[in-house]
Amino acid sequence: MTLCLNKIDSGLGISTCFSDSSISKYEKNISAAVEEFAKRANQAGQFLNWVDLPKNQLARLDEIYSLANSLKSQTNATKLTILGIGGSKHTVENMLSLNGLNLCGDEILFYSDIDSVSFARFLHRLGNDVTSSNYMVASKSGSTFETKDGFLRIQKMLEDAYISKGHSIEEAKSLTAKHFIAVTDKNAEKSELRRSSNADGWLGDLFIHDDVGGRFSALDDHALFTLAYAGMKKEDMKSMLEAAQSMSDIALSSNFDKNMPYAQAAFWAAAVADGISTSVHQYLGSTFEYTVNWHAQMQNESVKDTLKQIAKVPDSMHHSSEAHFNPANSFAFALTVPSDKGIASENAEGYIGALSKSYSDAGRYFCESVETSKFGLTPAAAGALVQARAFATVYQEIIAKIVSGEELPAVLDSVLQPHVEVYKKNLKPQADGKDVVVAGRIS
Repeated sequence: MTLCLNKIDSGLGISTCFSDSSISKYEKNISAAVEEFAKRANQAGQFLNWVDLPKNQLARLDEIYSLANSLKSQTNATKLTILGIGGSKHTVENMLSLNGLNLCGDEILFYSDIDSVSFARFLHRLGNDVTSSNYMVASKSGSTFETKDGFLRIQKMLEDAYISKGHSIEEAKSLTAKHFIAVTDKNAEKSELRRSSNADGWLGDLFIHDDVGGRFSALDDHALFTLAYAGMKKEDMKSMLEAAQSMSDIALSSNFDKNMPYAQAAFWAAAVADGISTSVHQYLGSTFEYTVNWHAQMQNESVKDTLKQIAKVPDSMHHSSEAHFNPANSFAFALTVPSDKGIASENAEGYIGALSKSYSDAGRYFCESVETSKFGLTPAAAGALVQARAFATVYQEIIAKIVSGEELPAVLDSVLQPHVEVYKKNLKPQADGKDVVVAGRIS
């Protein structure tokens, strides 16, 4: 039932069907946009090193799986807790869900809060036994306040737990260190966390690679290590990374009929250029439960526009449709759906058809379809999806500036986030030397 004027199939388990012709006027700009992207990709200081990250990560699979197995064996703790915020958390949640892992939420846990009730709830999930989990601390600088707060509390509780079992302070510190692995800057001079993890003898080296921003880090070490820990087969991870790298190749092609990320970016850029200030991207099904959070982060930090609504359907459909299909409102719509082949496929296809007809009648629309496996996407579709979304986000800025004749900045606005410092600076010590807050204070 989907009106499809232009379908682009990546051949990687993900395709997009556009129901209007708004993207066609940007076909003439594709060569200029691709050239602009390509000359910046993988260059120091451009924050686009995620373009070839999948290819580079393929060479490290044995190392990553070995580290995951070693962390499990040296403590016998079966759980892994991720201590990180933003891209260090949302990318991992998303990749676990897309790949159908951690479905019960009891193998991989997350803690990114700073209040007492949240901490108590987290400890309850551990059975109030911090020794039952290992911990991956993810922070590029190693001094992220929220992450450091949780890490220091848990570190102190681990030491106390081992002391209560009769170990000396030195033994307790050594046993505590076996529960941690750091994902941070490789350079100890730049990372407080790297310095402390080296000093305390934490396991191995995992990196947040240079010039890979958190929201673009879905295939960086923190995500791959967690997938390995959660039981993803190595051959599946290989397929995922190979597909992601193939999507990079597609996204750097000047063939308009193949470059799906460019076409999606053109769709959103065209809507903005034509005065459509509000847009909607919805995801169908629980597979995308955490994709919504990651995509919202991508939207807010890169496009820097809070007017795009990103939600999971069908549970958000009824309360959002009243506004979406009100003729007084003007929207651009997108829907990402699983290619359903299971027992509910007829109902799912009917639902997707109804939404596609409604969206096409109400405004501009594209439908993105992704191949599925038993509990999530195929590994190839998962890798292709996250890489395509990163490219489309950055292309949106490049297209808009090229079309308007605006000069492109030395570093693209979509990869920087200078305004986060507004609140961060208020977490730093005041002029009188007194901290506004004390990270990790055990009271």
